[in-house]
Amino acid sequence: MIARIQRLPPQLVSQIAAGEVVERPASVVKELLENSLDAGATRITVEVEQGGTRLIRVRDNGSGIHPDDLALALSRHATSKIISFDDLQHVASLGFRGEALPSIASVSRLILTSRFAGQETGWRVTGDGGDTVGEPLPASHPVGTTVEARDLFFNVPARRKFLRGERTEFGHIEDNLVRLALSRFAVGFGLWHNQRAVLDLEPAASEEARTRRVAELLGREFAAASVFLDRADAGLRLWGWLGLPAVARAQPDQQYFFVNGRPVRDRTLAHAVRLAFQDVLPQGRHPALVLHLELESAALDVNVHPAKHEVRFRESALIHAFVRQSLQTALAAARPGSAPAPAPALQTSARPWPSGGFSRGWNGGAEARQSGLPLAVSQQLAAYGELHGSPLPAEARPAAASLDEVAEPPPLGYALAQLHGCYVLAENRAGLVVVDMHAAHERILYERLKSALAQGGIQTQALLVPVTVAVGPRERQWVEDHSALFAQAGLEVAVLGPETVVVRQIPVLLAGLDIAGLVRDLLADLAAHEASDRSERAILEVLGSLACHGAVRANRALNLLEMHALLRDMERTDHGGQCNHGRPTWAQLTLAELDRLFRRGR
Repeated sequence: MIARIQRLPPQLVSQIAAGEVVERPASVVKELLENSLDAGATRITVEVEQGGTRLIRVRDNGSGIHPDDLALALSRHATSKIISFDDLQHVASLGFRGEALPSIASVSRLILTSRFAGQETGWRVTGDGGDTVGEPLPASHPVGTTVEARDLFFNVPARRKFLRGERTEFGHIEDNLVRLALSRFAVGFGLWHNQRAVLDLEPAASEEARTRRVAELLGREFAAASVFLDRADAGLRLWGWLGLPAVARAQPDQQYFFVNGRPVRDRTLAHAVRLAFQDVLPQGRHPALVLHLELESAALDVNVHPAKHEVRFRESALIHAFVRQSLQTALAAARPGSAPAPAPALQTSARPWPSGGFSRGWNGGAEARQSGLPLAVSQQLAAYGELHGSPLPAEARPAAASLDEVAEPPPLGYALAQLHGCYVLAENRAGLVVVDMHAAHERILYERLKSALAQGGIQTQALLVPVTVAVGPRERQWVEDHSALFAQAGLEVAVLGPETVVVRQIPVLLAGLDIAGLVRDLLADLAAHEASDRSERAILEVLGSLACHGAVRANRALNLLEMHALLRDMERTDHGGQCNHGRPTWAQLTLAELDRLFRRGR
């Protein structure tokens, strides 16, 4: 028999509403923190016990609640944040539904104490999970509000048993506080768990103080390997901290997006970030970042999710393009010398140099054993100086000259030697620079190929004698299906037979290389990754593979002029601080670190 329609009891209505607002202790903390921020608080303290299941107490120094409004604050659909439909269209507060306090009161033992600005004393009301609220009573309290929720879900045991362990629940609480602390730098935050201080953040008014807060919340490694960006255009502003590829993560767990100060999870922003980093991060790695987007409130809808996690942009395509371009510009500007490079871990154990592992580029040392790099640099020292507009390399300067005598040495300094055929060692003002020559050259070639493509096409040259390459059925199919894609990258490759393809044209930048090996490696890479579309991503993958396999290999001896040219090209190349796979191209060992290694001054 179908039951008749009837009005639900008020307590059951409140508990149903609580299901939308209060999922776990972290939900309670989030709602109370947002209320405190909306009340203009400049200091908020959160105390929890047993992961928030036993106690959640949130104190603030905001404007407080008028004593006549205390009981109303625990009633559903009662709020001070919106009055009219127009207010709903231009929401500036974090919360506004008027459901948080009554929902929390319906599933906990709640005490609400507040002192309104201008009042001589505070007042307190209580709720015990029922549908009635006690009469307000006087209570000693400074201006502001304290909300105390004990025994969460004591009257809804089915909900309580679905909670996770204490550490997990507290982790969600901490994450909520971190998000809000990164959104409101002018507010101080404190967090205690089981009577132990976890966070104590002072208000951060200056840029230096904000950076210190970011370092405290996301780690000093992130702060040291990130760049600050601030760009405004077309009524939009994007600012925040962008982690360089060196601090990329296996999960997108350190991506914090804020729209007009509101923490959000938005697909438009996430996709723009992914495209901006596609050239500098390998598959499966995610950047760390803290990004604030500011725009007119009328240009977005914040009321599309009960918990306000999501927003809807009026012009999402404009937002996407603005964010992507802003991030790409910031990443491209982070060239060697413009941001600190990660220093390698210092090892204190000494080992003798292996024979043949250290080649010097001046007279009496090992001579270059192979042809020069395919880099557009002069072969004469005088022309080198004119081309780069910098002092002559070390071998052209007097033997007694030092960096202190040079007006303004380049950021990566001057090459000294090559180590194990893999690394270039250079001296700059800070100390010792170590460069991974393959990774650096790979990025240089890739950016040159991209630039040539953007400027109308990659310059090519026909091979006097076409090169034939033996391939398997899968690689041959690739050539048949995607010859136009190869042509975009400057390669003319055609099927010659069942197991043979022929290369008739190559990019000028790759002249002099092992063409057969390069094409064979390229086809193997593409077949493995199954990049079958002809989109921007596909052509970039082809260019990336060409650059990777065209870059100078390990155990290739370079002369000193080639080393200098590599350093100068790195300084001028976008994204020169990391290779196409997101690995760093160079590292800095400062003089202080070297002194510590050898215990100088102790």
